[in-house]
Amino acid sequence: MTAPYAANPHAHGGRLHAEPGDATRGPRDAFQRDRDRIIHSISFRRLRHKTQVFMAPDGDHFRVRLTHSLEVAQIGRAVARTLGLNEDLTEALCLAHDIGHPPFGHAGEDALEAAMTAHGGFDHNGQTLRTLTWLDSPYPRWRGLNLTWDTLEGLAKHNGPIPTPGWALAAADAAHGLRLNEWPSLEAQIAAIADDIAYDNHDIDDGLRAGLLTLDQLLGVPFVAAGWDAVRKRFPDVAPERLVGELTRSQIGAMVNDLIAETNRRVAATYVETVADVRAAGQCLAHFSSEMAEQERVLKRFMYANLYHHPRQLVAAEMAGRVVAGLFAAYHADPRAMHDGWHATLPETEPDRSRHIADYIAGMTDRYAVRCYREVVGPIDLPEGF
Repeated sequence: MTAPYAANPHAHGGRLHAEPGDATRGPRDAFQRDRDRIIHSISFRRLRHKTQVFMAPDGDHFRVRLTHSLEVAQIGRAVARTLGLNEDLTEALCLAHDIGHPPFGHAGEDALEAAMTAHGGFDHNGQTLRTLTWLDSPYPRWRGLNLTWDTLEGLAKHNGPIPTPGWALAAADAAHGLRLNEWPSLEAQIAAIADDIAYDNHDIDDGLRAGLLTLDQLLGVPFVAAGWDAVRKRFPDVAPERLVGELTRSQIGAMVNDLIAETNRRVAATYVETVADVRAAGQCLAHFSSEMAEQERVLKRFMYANLYHHPRQLVAAEMAGRVVAGLFAAYHADPRAMHDGWHATLPETEPDRSRHIADYIAGMTDRYAVRCYREVVGPIDLPEGF
């Protein structure tokens, strides 16, 4: 049963460009079409070769931005279904949330932010909106994917209100009136925390597979240790190496169940009855309990110290920064080196000129960025894993 505070695809906030027959065309509703436009977009396909944790991984079994986004969507849909929210809007937000990431994950984002300091900066969330509303343009009548207001709002502020948006997000807000001072729909809030649940647990799996983490290290985290003890009791005769998948699966289940219970509690406590009530609540309604939130913070601290800042990862991040910074400088010096018509549409003045170059780099996959670096800058020694 749909909750009264679920987003309604038949009463959405509209699209920037009117589409005749939007409410009645075909079997799909507005949020289902948003989801499908995202899945069919070039920018979504490029996530296949963009870093999640390991840069341009050679191993077929490691996650990339595409598989991560699919896993976030699976968790988000399950939670939305249980809470009576709109599953299709939740899925669309989960699938699109990382589309603005440049190559090499957060290392690439940091390098592009540094390169763009004098031109308004760079952040992947604003770039997601810029990509979906302007850069990715497969349709003949308008720029962008022409997504509903509800999808754009959820992507803009799924982590909460934004009092001081960067230039890309401010431009999207000016065009679409995203009400950045308010909380977003519960579907957007669920998408944000589904992202945390996915990478908290699946990055453990990838870290163990890569040999950057050990099970003994992980058992120093109380949440993981408790989960491991429970798994071992259920499967006492199974070899430990066969139980890692069961550990991550059970941890995801524990987080999801806690999220559902706490969200229901908060909704009841604040007397939320409509989507407008959710936006006016003045707080995040989709949340872990205080106990789970603390356990998740401890797990994140462990992952940053032992995986994300592992010496091998730092070497790769340094290389990624050199590639992105080198490309930005090279394209500034000789814009003709940009491919696929990007040079022909280069603005003449700043900051638009630099933002155009940043758009080009941000859309690159890891391996394409390395290839372009070798083409316009020169040779580069790649760390293990490339």
